[in-house]
Amino acid sequence: MNLRNSVLYFLVLIALVSCDKKRVFDEYKSVGNAWNKDSIVSFDLPAMDVKKQYNLFLNIRDNNDYPFNNLFLIVSLEQPNKKTLVDTLEYQMANPDGSLLGEGFTDIKESKLVYKERVKFIPGAYKVHIKQAVRQTGKVSGVKELKGITDVGFRIEKIE
Repeated sequence: MNLRNSVLYFLVLIALVSCDKKRVFDEYKSVGNAWNKDSIVSFDLPAMDVKKQYNLFLNIRDNNDYPFNNLFLIVSLEQPNKKTLVDTLEYQMANPDGSLLGEGFTDIKESKLVYKERVKFIPGAYKVHIKQAVRQTGKVSGVKELKGITDVGFRIEKIE
């Protein structure tokens, strides 16, 4: 019976992994119970096929402690040619009634946010740096501890 359960578990695992054929890179980093405004989440990207195009995504896991409707991020993409592309991005994270957007059955939701589409890479090492830039209305300084965000991820999908 133990061998049978192990084989069944292995087959289910293979089925789940094989369904994600577009995934090239998918990694998360925890920010704890709150994302500090000075904390930068960084990812070293793998070498990419320069002949193909890719879609890039930011993945955010949040919970009901997230107090805002929107999320503001500053994302830097360091390229091998010593250029850095910096974008300030805004994403809607909640419905007008306050319920969180994203996928998930519990109070933890996962949002797959489009960052860049149809990207062609050049040879060399890339790095991505993500920083939260949320501010309260009428205040200049950013929210020091952004509650409700638990994990920040970066995903690359190949375009078929």
